[in-house]
Amino acid sequence: MLSNTLHKTERLDKKKVIDKMFSGGARSFSVFPLRVVYLPVEDLEAPVSILVSVSKRRFKRAVKRNRVKRQIREAYRKNKHGLLQALQDKEQQLAVAFIYLSDRLTDSMEIEERMKIALARITEKVASL
Repeated sequence: MLSNTLHKTERLDKKKVIDKMFSGGARSFSVFPLRVVYLPVEDLEAPVSILVSVSKRRFKRAVKRNRVKRQIREAYRKNKHGLLQALQDKEQQLAVAFIYLSDRLTDSMEIEERMKIALARITEKVASL
């Protein structure tokens, strides 16, 4: 099932998992302008569930926040296949949060480049688990 879409099941919406991620159980790293927090979990519908967060403190206007979220989701959607493959080989599931750190808008190409780096690092770390 390697589709090029981002299904609802790939969105992280379980409060327990989200709380666990941000209460110190997860690993994280930064690839500016993204901070990536990930946590191996069980019982998700998809191999990877993602959460995209853009702080209201960085962008007051919802229009700008939504634009950045769209860019991040799109970059993930286009480049997720390597990570999905690694997780299916290991039969693991991950919860991943992408948090936008910059306080200025970034063009989509740059976000996509950073996303590729971030996904490669996650894939690397999953392979070593």
